[in-house]
Amino acid sequence: MARIAGVDLPNEKRIEAALPYIFGVGPTLAKKIVADCNLDPNIRTKNLSEEQINKIARAVEKYKVEGDLRREIQGNIKRLQEIGSYRGIRHSKNLPVRGQRTRVNARTKRGKRITIGTVRKEIVERTGKTIAVKPTKEGTAS
Repeated sequence: MARIAGVDLPNEKRIEAALPYIFGVGPTLAKKIVADCNLDPNIRTKNLSEEQINKIARAVEKYKVEGDLRREIQGNIKRLQEIGSYRGIRHSKNLPVRGQRTRVNARTKRGKRITIGTVRKEIVERTGKTIAVKPTKEGTAS
């Protein structure tokens, strides 16, 4: 199994499809790296020689990937929050940053819904007071 930039690349995949397993390397950059190294894009990771793996590793080192890229992204977000920009505020409130609507949807960013069904019961337990319930037409409480 080839290890590049601290990531184990899958053996059975083509090298062009395996390189995007590295954070910061997408399909386009993977094609560019394979072309720069003069490799066949259809060669499987398990069939790469040690020399070819080293050549790919040197090509990947030119780019900001994995931990360095993650640190840069986190630093950018922290900077936006510190200067108090609109985007920074949205990040700190865990809301969508790029203008998406939040009245409906945005569940991924906002998190799971909070059900408020047993509020009445909890209030009674905490305070010890009963809550008045409006009677229905038959005269029974609902």
